[in-house]
Amino acid sequence: MYYITETDKSFDQAATDLELAVKHHGFGVLHVHDLGTTLRSKGIAFDQHCKVFEVCNPVQAGKVLAIDMRLNMALPCRISVFTENGKTKIGTIKPVQMLSMLSQDVALAQIANEVEAKIIQMIDEAK
Repeated sequence: MYYITETDKSFDQAATDLELAVKHHGFGVLHVHDLGTTLRSKGIAFDQHCKVFEVCNPVQAGKVLAIDMRLNMALPCRISVFTENGKTKIGTIKPVQMLSMLSQDVALAQIANEVEAKIIQMIDEAK
């Protein structure tokens, strides 16, 4: 269900490298949510770091929405860089498994496979 890998890089370096990898693979970064900073700014004691990158390939997203508009609620894809127990990690929820819970359409499964392969390449490149 998840693809998570550990890196020896610092949190900031992994986040920078992920953003470069996303662009290198033809996706765009729509937004980056800095959850750690947001939680701390709200007075919540949170000692981890976590940035969630919303990433999208417009061609693939267009194909998904043309098949089933309801899947807009599952887009864009998200890749996180986070710390846990002193380690920096990069991960995602696998698109194939996520979309298979929402639709049994064969064409969607093919798109999800293509997107998942690219996202795994991005994560591996950034680690």
